[in-house]
Amino acid sequence: MIISIASGKGGTGKTTIATSLAFYLSINGANVVFLDCDVEEPNSALFLKPGIDKSQTVDIPVPAVDFKKCTYCGKCAEVCAYHAIAVAKKTVLVFTELCHGCGGCALFCPEGAISEVGRDIGVVEEGDAFGIRFIQGRLSIGEPMAVPLIREVKRCGIEGSDGVIIIDVPPGTSCPVIESIKGSDFVILVTEPTPFGLNDLRLAVETVKKLDIDFGVVINRSDIGDKEVEDYCKDENIPILAEIPYSRDIAVLYSYGVSMVVEGEKYRKIFRKIWETIKKLKSGQSWPIVGEEDV
Repeated sequence: MIISIASGKGGTGKTTIATSLAFYLSINGANVVFLDCDVEEPNSALFLKPGIDKSQTVDIPVPAVDFKKCTYCGKCAEVCAYHAIAVAKKTVLVFTELCHGCGGCALFCPEGAISEVGRDIGVVEEGDAFGIRFIQGRLSIGEPMAVPLIREVKRCGIEGSDGVIIIDVPPGTSCPVIESIKGSDFVILVTEPTPFGLNDLRLAVETVKKLDIDFGVVINRSDIGDKEVEDYCKDENIPILAEIPYSRDIAVLYSYGVSMVVEGEKYRKIFRKIWETIKKLKSGQSWPIVGEEDV
């Protein structure tokens, strides 16, 4: 099963939930693979503390022009949807930062004057975190092209895996988010009970619905805001997997990079409830509205 943990905005506790769920499942005997697809700012390693034993560079193909063959016909520029190549008189300009590596310019060049060379965009790192197979992407500083790196992280983690795959998704609803959650069996949307949390949750819900993936909501710091997020979920018939109240204990553990499930049964009950509810949803059974009194 592939479970993605996402959020419409940053700062909701997405990575805390993702790593804690991974720890809970691993502690209870599951074969867990953890993928940190938040490649612009991967920080799940702060909690999982993996030993990295493998690293590989990821590149995308970008055009290289052979000016001895080029007739400056402009076909390459016409076919490029991202304006990554331009032809002006006797000059061809390639803007590699805009290139998506689709290969269209090389395919449509009538003179065969365009080949492709690799451009490094980041690295994929692999290791072990207390029995959890850990894979993360790290995008190069200033690099705008996150999707190919996310795709490679998922390829490394999903191929040949037969356990539970946990994906830490970038915040928001942009292309990197869609690439991260695509192909998932279930998405956990982590939010907070504030007007900003509700607004961005609506956007995230719309995105996941478009991809036709089952999902549920975790309301973090559930006792510091209002009830509008809870009312929205009930009105839209969205499963509330857990409501986690604010706790100074969790904040202290967070500051030390320690998962809440490591510290005792009180917090493990929360993730047991989340996991059991997901299994019920995926098996077609009715789901309960989970409140603080249940965890």
